[in-house]
Amino acid sequence: MTALLECQRVGFTYPSQGVGRSAFAIRDLSFEVQPGETFAVIGPNASGKTTLVRLLSKVLEPSTGRVLLGGDDLAGLSRQAVARQIAIVPQDVPRGFPHTVEELVLMGRFPRAPGRFFEGTEDRAAARRAMEQVGVMELRGALLDRLSGGERQRVMLARALAQEPRLLVLDEPTAHLDLRYQAECAGLLRRLGREAGLTIVLVSHDLGFAAELSDRLLLMAEGAAVRVGPPETVIDEAVLESAYGCRVIVDKHPVSRRPTVHLIYPRA
Repeated sequence: MTALLECQRVGFTYPSQGVGRSAFAIRDLSFEVQPGETFAVIGPNASGKTTLVRLLSKVLEPSTGRVLLGGDDLAGLSRQAVARQIAIVPQDVPRGFPHTVEELVLMGRFPRAPGRFFEGTEDRAAARRAMEQVGVMELRGALLDRLSGGERQRVMLARALAQEPRLLVLDEPTAHLDLRYQAECAGLLRRLGREAGLTIVLVSHDLGFAAELSDRLLLMAEGAAVRVGPPETVIDEAVLESAYGCRVIVDKHPVSRRPTVHLIYPRA
């Protein structure tokens, strides 16, 4: 089976930040994501997770190596062509965005016909399907600034689904969400992965959330892959302590039996 997404020895270096400061770099990063898989990317701050999202969306291009989508090199595709196949769900939409839910979701149709000024019947139908999938149809006339954090996150997901992508990339989907909305987000992503057959790349600081939802994980540190594999092999005490520089205890969830991580706080 051809991997839907593959990074082959990818490297990228930002410009130097000044004398005596080394530039951050992604180094020799290789992994693949199979069709229908939920694949999580975890790691400490400044490990390269955000840079990886930018490389997958072609905001940045590798200086070495290749990113392949369905066997095609992203270097040979336009940004519009990439956007028709890969949808990015950012952490949030900026405040003061003067649009309704439906208007924002319809923006997800732009890569399908960037030369048009108005949406067609097919666009409106795709937007309705996306809003129904994530449960925001009743909010379609609401202004974004009137919504809660969880509702805004679902609207951003609906916009991505309206693109009708092959690959969904979520950047910190539970950031700033309370426990209720985190649970709703987890249930929704499970349903999209299992029922809709979407391939999902999930970038998260929440190790428990990532381990619970993913088929496999990539642990990054200092711009490189530390380990790739099932949650049980990546969520390992020694591996995490080395990557994060702090002591942890890894246990199993009493219901799902997936790994859970507990931080050991230093005593004064």
